[in-house]
Amino acid sequence: MADRMLNFYIHAFSNLNVGGGKLNEKAPHKPILLLTVVQAYETGLLTDNQIPITPELTSLFKSNWNRIVTSGHTLGFALPFFHLKNEKGSWWELVANPGCELWVQYGRLTSFGNLSVAVAQAQIDPNLAQLLMDETTRQVLRGTLLDTYFPGQSVVHMALPAEEIDGLTREMVDESPTEYRARLKDLKTRLDPETYQIEIYTRDTVFRREVVRLYDDTCCVTGVRVSAPYSFSMVDACHIMPFAKTFNNHPTNGIALCPNLHRAFDKGAISVDEHYRVIVSDTFVENESSLYSLKSLAGTSINLPGDARYQPDLAAFAWHRTHVFRS
Repeated sequence: MADRMLNFYIHAFSNLNVGGGKLNEKAPHKPILLLTVVQAYETGLLTDNQIPITPELTSLFKSNWNRIVTSGHTLGFALPFFHLKNEKGSWWELVANPGCELWVQYGRLTSFGNLSVAVAQAQIDPNLAQLLMDETTRQVLRGTLLDTYFPGQSVVHMALPAEEIDGLTREMVDESPTEYRARLKDLKTRLDPETYQIEIYTRDTVFRREVVRLYDDTCCVTGVRVSAPYSFSMVDACHIMPFAKTFNNHPTNGIALCPNLHRAFDKGAISVDEHYRVIVSDTFVENESSLYSLKSLAGTSINLPGDARYQPDLAAFAWHRTHVFRS
């Protein structure tokens, strides 16, 4: 059984639909993505048949692309991640985010921005996952990809791309909003649109991880916190001032909220005053007898991070009360 599965995937990996394209050369995108997936299993980044889109995965992809690809093709993560679902055997399937099912099924996700919005993760055949978790068969499949598409090339073993993620975290924490904004504007002028979208996605994910960590996975208003032996959180990282307006990803421009309060904050139904207390708009009607009514939260003091350097910026809350809150 194992030999039959391995032979199937040797054939599948060596006969990918890579086309010729405008450059009349085989496109390297799918092979690079699969080499990245192989590496992700090798380093422990992936441990089952689920392949989520993460900064670590995109970082490995960029590293492999820059090291191996010598043609004139433009780096692109979205197209191979999306189009691998069309390979014979249906061994790569996409799991849509809620509400995006038809988009994923019938649409064509050509940009990383669209991909990250519509797709939760890829799901590969469990048999393929087992092959990739075994060192011997993993090396066979890696060799198949290299020999078929990049003869003479090699992929060095590397650790998880923690150094790049740590560097982005330091930039986010140590630089002023003005410096950080200038850095992003410079990146936008230097990078192609796809790579820039990946950069913004990575930085946004780092912001969200850092804010949730600072608040110990706990909603700062309700105190809700749920622990589970798998990737699961009941809280979101919420920008106080929108990133699109300010390019401010500093943790002081964020708070941790459960999803319903995140939505209420973004829509202006609630805000926070100069004493870190919740204020509630009187412009809407709700069932106030409910234990979960928004108005029951009025006057609640929000919980703050223990490190005073990362407590939310009162000036940001003042901006939110002026521009978002419906008074």
